[in-house]
Amino acid sequence: MEEYKFTVVIPAHNEEKYIGKCLRAVRSAAKYVFPDKVEVIVVANRCTDRTADVARHYGARVLVNDDKCISAIRNTGVRAAKGEIVVTIDADSLMTKYSLVEIRGMLSGGRYIGGGANPKFDRMSIGIAFSALYVAINLIPVMKKNGGYLSGAMFWFYKKDFDAIGGFDETLISLEDMDFASRLKKHGQAQGKRYGTLKRSYVTTSARKFDEFGDWYLIKNRELTKRIFTGRDREAADSFYYNARN
Repeated sequence: MEEYKFTVVIPAHNEEKYIGKCLRAVRSAAKYVFPDKVEVIVVANRCTDRTADVARHYGARVLVNDDKCISAIRNTGVRAAKGEIVVTIDADSLMTKYSLVEIRGMLSGGRYIGGGANPKFDRMSIGIAFSALYVAINLIPVMKKNGGYLSGAMFWFYKKDFDAIGGFDETLISLEDMDFASRLKKHGQAQGKRYGTLKRSYVTTSARKFDEFGDWYLIKNRELTKRIFTGRDREAADSFYYNARN
């Protein structure tokens, strides 16, 4: 079996417009670590477009998971990973060119169990800024419960630690990322390690949800937003995520 240092896992639902940019960013970052030791897995979820074809064009390994559960989709990719270090990023997001270098350095130093990255939108407006603030305020109780701010956007960890905590919780409809970060942090604390956030690198993520629904959508639909933050409201998650695009 071919040995890999990294595996980058990318969930993708009808992402032909974005997946190429995401994969080019991964390819660029791979040049600074082990170009021939970076495996890329795209998990195609209910795709009716050319997402899989584009992914294969860029050399990615394509798996299929048609569940309406982002945890199950992520788990499908990570469990199939051949790399020692796993990085997860969404198909409409871009890592920076030194991301893998920084991840390797933080993990190899032995102080960190894994961690995340800070995101920024590819465009900004007053509506998006207020929406982000509103989301942050609503997440404060959840963050306090989980021991403070835990970055997400792009998770990085050793696969062995993913296995040790049981991966992403497939009973959750949303907020699976925060739950995973919290459990990874606790797993690290038991070993005297910290949950980290990349300092030099970040993730540029698409503002397409705002393009689709409007920059003030989360503010205007505050009850829906709160329902999404329960983590278990299927109807709310479907309306905003799973059934939003064909």
